[in-house]
Amino acid sequence: MRVDFAPLDVPLQRRLQTATVLQWVYSFLGLAPTCIFLFFYLLFTRYWLISVLYATWWYFDYDTPTRGGRRAPFMCGLKFWGYMRDYFPVKLVKTADLDPRHNYVFGFHPHGVLVAGAFTNFCTYATGFRQLFPGITSYMLMLPLWFRAPFFRDYIMCAGLIPSDKESASYPLSRKGTGNAVVIAVGGAPEALDAHPGTYNVMMAKRKGFIKMAMEHGAHLVPVFSFGENELFDQVDNTRGTWLRWTQERLQSIMGISLPLFHARGIFQYSFGLMPYRKPINTIVGRPIKVERNIKPTVEELDALHQLYMDELSSLFEEHKVNYGVDKDTHLNFV
Repeated sequence: MRVDFAPLDVPLQRRLQTATVLQWVYSFLGLAPTCIFLFFYLLFTRYWLISVLYATWWYFDYDTPTRGGRRAPFMCGLKFWGYMRDYFPVKLVKTADLDPRHNYVFGFHPHGVLVAGAFTNFCTYATGFRQLFPGITSYMLMLPLWFRAPFFRDYIMCAGLIPSDKESASYPLSRKGTGNAVVIAVGGAPEALDAHPGTYNVMMAKRKGFIKMAMEHGAHLVPVFSFGENELFDQVDNTRGTWLRWTQERLQSIMGISLPLFHARGIFQYSFGLMPYRKPINTIVGRPIKVERNIKPTVEELDALHQLYMDELSSLFEEHKVNYGVDKDTHLNFV
């Protein structure tokens, strides 16, 4: 295989962009295991007190992730997130104002492999979320598994991430007043297995939990579609019905996380590696769907709102697709 090496005269700005995305990819794929290893390793060194003190802190701080987390605004606003934004680049597009007197549930589509657009737009200040939606605070959901990793849990909470279980997701909608937006990658880990370039599969047909949560709290629903999310990585062919897809789905059902076999470019060459391609991501935040509080919605009411949400998401896609390089004959495929 021919290796296409990066030229030596790459501008410093691009090198900084690559370095920032490298640390983000490492944080996503390797930082949690590293933190777990470090926690136990320190116990058997002269620095054992660090792990003991952290364990004590963890005991008293255990419920913080389920109670809105612990965002660190200075970390969300660090300059190097701007390098990550410019690497792809990532752009956040508003189609309607959001009233800070209400709470919201953002449905983010598609999941992609590493949810790069969702993180950059809703966990950092690099794309101008605070300016576009003044008075709105975003809380992005992440698998609860990651909040069980020592040290790592504190790091991800700094970005406004909270566990995706019902109790944690409901907290900002019920205990923190108004002006809160819970961001849910609706397709979740299973949808990552469909994240192939040029595909527009949205795992929505049977996903109604976030709709019910919005109804129970009277939070308005906001469909969000991120063009380019599936273009960042290539993935080994795993068509439904193949042994690979069966194995991946089996492991996902056991562990709660999916294991897409993805690849893209490297750090110093463009032929292979786990760094995402430099492809633009354009995240479109749709118009809010008004939701009246209904603590015990009937099946019919839930299905009706679910269908309305899918219709609005489809309309959002159709309205903007040509602007971002999608063929006019391509439509969303609800799975």
